Amino acid sequence: MPAPLKTDAIVLRSLRYGEADRILHLYTPRHGRLGAIAKGVRRSRSRFGARLEPFLHVRAMLHEGRGDLFTVTGVDTVAAHAALRDSAAKLDAAARACDAVARLFESSEPHPEVFTLLANELALLSSDAAHARPANGLAFRLKLMLAAGIVPQLAACAACGEPEHLRAFSAAAGGVVCSACEAAAFPLDEECYRFLVGALGRPLARAPDASERALRQAERAIAETAEHHAHVRLRPLLTARDVRIGS
Repeated sequence: MPAPLKTDAIVLRSLRYGEADRILHLYTPRHGRLGAIAKGVRRSRSRFGARLEPFLHVRAMLHEGRGDLFTVTGVDTVAAHAALRDSAAKLDAAARACDAVARLFESSEPHPEVFTLLANELALLSSDAAHARPANGLAFRLKLMLAAGIVPQLAACAACGEPEHLRAFSAAAGGVVCSACEAAAFPLDEECYRFLVGALGRPLARAPDASERALRQAERAIAETAEHHAHVRLRPLLTARDVRIGS
């Protein structure tokens, strides 16, 4: 019998299964994304039902089953992030962060930096509703793309290498492009360019803010890059309501 797997994990998603079980999508630092079943967890007498809610950081004991799912046999809470339940904005931002990780990193390939990034994002969202603003969510996605190896080129034109006159964005080219190469690109304001550079260079806790126009351009750049280079469609982040919350 294989030895049990002891690992830290963040619960990305929890789905009801059968009468009392739950199927869990977990993200771990050394084993990437894992699927697990928590048997009987929805019963009132379950030993660890409340410890397997979405967004919790836990330390889990997993046993390998016959199928693709591990079986949860023990769990301790590392960080409950209980304050996420204080507001709909926090919960929504946490759900979008976990969803982005699930879509960009869906295999068991280890990415410990992604685990740390997600843990930090959930802690920030739990600590202060101000971090639920759209700019923070976009900065988080940019850092995920850096870990995935698909971050857009920002230092120079992705098509010709020109370091100046960077006025547009092309996912096909791989990033910002200059005025001479912008034929198949969409316009990018200077404010959006500054936001993208700042969001990559600063810690999540100090992610820059920007106008609605700049944030919408940034989201388009991120979404088109993820779709073109990772064949992943990220859930839309910016809505009219999101922009009002972030303004």
